[in-house]
Amino acid sequence: MLERYKTVRRAGDKEIVIKKSRFIGHVMPVESEEEAVSFIEEIKKRHWNATHNCSAYMIGERDEIQKQSDDGEPSGTAGKPILEVIRNQGLKNVAIVVTRYFGGIMLGAGGLIRAYTDGAVAAIEAGESITRVLHREVFVELDYTWLGKAENELRNRGIRTGETGFADKVTLLCLPLNEETESFKDWMTDMTQGQAVMTEGDKVYFIEGE
Repeated sequence: MLERYKTVRRAGDKEIVIKKSRFIGHVMPVESEEEAVSFIEEIKKRHWNATHNCSAYMIGERDEIQKQSDDGEPSGTAGKPILEVIRNQGLKNVAIVVTRYFGGIMLGAGGLIRAYTDGAVAAIEAGESITRVLHREVFVELDYTWLGKAENELRNRGIRTGETGFADKVTLLCLPLNEETESFKDWMTDMTQGQAVMTEGDKVYFIEGE
């Protein structure tokens, strides 16, 4: 799993008009090629009467899956520019469709490339680019006498926390950065004079800054 990567927050769409042609950029965060293909087919059904529904997607930790479609536009004028926008913005696990309703004015190859580029950028703006950061669940079991100090120190260090469990002892759900898991455990051990019992849980992504 990547320690961090950029993607979009949600599905979104935005329309721009270029020389009377309507270009509607649609974006969707996807985790698999099946999801990307399903999204593209959904947009094609929604805009069945459009002149073109051009698309591209990039999926995988190392961008292993990259596909594009000009959907009838001159080769290299639509799908490739859309894919280039995804690549240039450093996004992963994203599918984009740019729908065109022809307005009667020919744009030429250069004009089409610019239009589909702008349509893809508009889609990403609608979906909002974010950075997802990998954290690790660490369950920290403590005597109640340590609770106040632990909560205060966690807050001062800006470490994410989840629900607290109360039983014979208190259990704090801490969510340090995945890459800092070992240093977090060392710090917690020192802070509690070796009295904390820690258990690692799942790896979880959170949006940076939230």
